[in-house]
Amino acid sequence: GISDHGCIEKSDFIKLAAKALRLEEDKEEKPPVLPPVSAQAQEEPGNDPSPEIETRPRSHSGSSLRSDWSNVSLGESRSCSRGSRSRSRGRGGKNVNGAVDSATETMRITPNDAAALSFGRMADKLGRVAEAEVELLEKELALEIRGNQAQRRRARKYARIVMNQRVGPHFTAEEFDDGDLTVLSVPPDVVGYVQGQAGSVLRSIEEEWGTMMVFIDTDLSRAQRLAIFGTIRGRRGSELKVLSAVETKMQGYFTTVRDEVINRDKYRDETGTWGTETMLFKDEGEISYALGKHGGTRRKLERSSGAVIQYVGMMAICSGSRDERMRAREYMKWLFQQLEGPVFVRGWDGREDCTVLDIPADCIGYITGNRRATLGAIEEEWGTLMFFMNESEDKGRGRGGTEMLAIFGQERGRRGSELKVMSGIESKSPGFFTRGLRDKESPRQGFDTDRMIFRDEEVSYALGKDGATRRKLEMASGGILQYVGCVAFFAGMYEERQRCRQFITWLLAQRRGPVTIADTA
Repeated sequence: GISDHGCIEKSDFIKLAAKALRLEEDKEEKPPVLPPVSAQAQEEPGNDPSPEIETRPRSHSGSSLRSDWSNVSLGESRSCSRGSRSRSRGRGGKNVNGAVDSATETMRITPNDAAALSFGRMADKLGRVAEAEVELLEKELALEIRGNQAQRRRARKYARIVMNQRVGPHFTAEEFDDGDLTVLSVPPDVVGYVQGQAGSVLRSIEEEWGTMMVFIDTDLSRAQRLAIFGTIRGRRGSELKVLSAVETKMQGYFTTVRDEVINRDKYRDETGTWGTETMLFKDEGEISYALGKHGGTRRKLERSSGAVIQYVGMMAICSGSRDERMRAREYMKWLFQQLEGPVFVRGWDGREDCTVLDIPADCIGYITGNRRATLGAIEEEWGTLMFFMNESEDKGRGRGGTEMLAIFGQERGRRGSELKVMSGIESKSPGFFTRGLRDKESPRQGFDTDRMIFRDEEVSYALGKDGATRRKLEMASGGILQYVGCVAFFAGMYEERQRCRQFITWLLAQRRGPVTIADTA
């Protein structure tokens, strides 16, 4: 055993572990042998073989959720006030607040627990929901968790919930006090519809929103409580998705829980402005237009505004920070104004969520596509809202004129959409965007765009078959890479732009022979 003062004797270590787990000192037992990640706590004899954690003993106090749900506090998290006893200090790091408390700990599990955690890449899902690194060591029967104190606590909690599902719901109040839970009541008649075959519907919602969802009741004769774990945004997205499905099968159910849903988690995000707003559609025509083909219009409104947008029955529900909700309202208004004629956004040049690109009049049909297919594909790829912005119907239609294409959304999405449009226009009107451009390498650490001029023969090589090489470079660098004529544009943070430039340099150097990288460190 290892203490802060160095090595200690085996017998002293056993006593220390027994004291930490509140065992009697005369019940000594050989410590388990696990990988030397950190010191392991001793298993308490006679109890149910539940997992042990090296950082602190599991609490057996607290009432069951079944009998005392109303007393469970969903407010302030206690995870930050309880110190970790983990002895693993070899892995340092910073959490989101910049505090250095990242560590690694190991949770002992049984073979049945390992089987439950290995099903459907459950360990990966736990790590995604807890925002930690979770690795299942099946041979050693251990679960390795890396992250800061709050992340490790959430990962342990989620792992216990998954493992306890083998024997039925078993929750205590302590497991619900981290402010990461939403409980939604689902009518018994639609539980099967919400779950889907073999839980496929719930799993797809979990995958989309990065949450973990479990039913916590076994009495199928009454409403079932659905526990949703995750971030405030992920929980709200999952909750509204489930409510939309319930309303499809049981119209009018949302009105019974409307106030509870709208007021949930108010002001509890990092900005302190989180809230929910609603809008009622007039008829089926409006909701069909706002939904779009396969829900494409709703998704682009959601991604471009940054808010959570879902349609429940005839009502649009929008959740997010104050700025996100304001953007969602404006984007929805402009969407419906397009049914009446051209839309012009006054003051667009002073907005932080807007990019305007001049498009040659003779290329408008090409970049729009049949029934807006081309613009729609770009919106879907980058999560933006795009439309041509005119003060009058005939503006820019003359020979040699241009029209303004407005792109709304997050900065990265706007830049990706803009470069994609520029690439398409340049192929139809060579030199429109690239005439007179030179190499550019910005020293800015934040988001910016660099340029590299290609020779004609280099473009096709760097593009690859059907653009495969370009996409490979883009994914490897983490930035945005697009070829506009013979100019390569790469956008992103400073490190992403540097990686992209370096990868392109190596790629082009391979045309002349083997490439040697001097310093791989």
